[in-house]
Amino acid sequence: MSDFDILMVGNFAKDKLIVDGVEQIASGGGVYYGSVAIKRLGRTVAIVTRLHPDDFHRLEELRSEGVTVFASKAEGTSGIANYYQSTDMERRICKPIGFGGKYGLSDIPDLHPRVIILSPLFAGEVDLQLLKILASRSPVALDIQGFIRVPVEGGLEFRPWDEMEEGLRFVTYLKVDLAEAEHLTGLSDLRGACEKLMEMGPKEIVLTQSSGVTVFADGEYHQAPFTPRSLAGRTGRGDTCFSTYIAKRLTDSAETACQWAAVITSLKQEKPGPWKGSAEEVEQILAGAR
Repeated sequence: MSDFDILMVGNFAKDKLIVDGVEQIASGGGVYYGSVAIKRLGRTVAIVTRLHPDDFHRLEELRSEGVTVFASKAEGTSGIANYYQSTDMERRICKPIGFGGKYGLSDIPDLHPRVIILSPLFAGEVDLQLLKILASRSPVALDIQGFIRVPVEGGLEFRPWDEMEEGLRFVTYLKVDLAEAEHLTGLSDLRGACEKLMEMGPKEIVLTQSSGVTVFADGEYHQAPFTPRSLAGRTGRGDTCFSTYIAKRLTDSAETACQWAAVITSLKQEKPGPWKGSAEEVEQILAGAR
């Protein structure tokens, strides 16, 4: 039996959101945005994370949502300063402001969930050896940003994941955005880039861009648009989309999971913080769209 439907692994973040020069401290990271959405969809979910003990109180929000938390003490808490202009919340400048450190096998409970989502914030959190071990337990869903996004002085930049061809052999579900797909493959054609990535091992690819989500699965392509009425909750878009897709994919088709991911991500973008709606709300929206 599976211990949980989904186990998420990744550093919790304490981010700074700066809009038109006004700064706000906010919780963040894939485990934050993703686990709440998964739980709200009725799935059992646990997170494995690292952060400074001074920030452990931030995990109470997740526990109050019914998320099981396994937290390790770290010398720091990961974080990103996201600079936006309210006239264009789609564009941002990202600067690293902390790092919660690398995971060892001792940080990971001996659990066998239905899917393990790896959502590191930066490269260096999860190495190839740990990826292989986790893939021997459960199918792995991996967000590529946590393997190619590297903190540098004054910002973040994409760098090659030298072990990508070997690493992707152990991945079932791969999340990329349009810029990452082009960077990794050298191809600007969306389908061509994803097909090239799938040749390395992933069975399904979830690709996000500002306009919506595209899923490549079982030789078919599915697309659904993002339709937010505002971008006040832009931060966490990709984390929400991927986690929603995986949560729905446990029981539904890739096409249905894609549609749900688009609706929930649209709703999430309208409000800062995780999506805290209901499945009934999404069903009503989808029924109205048919």
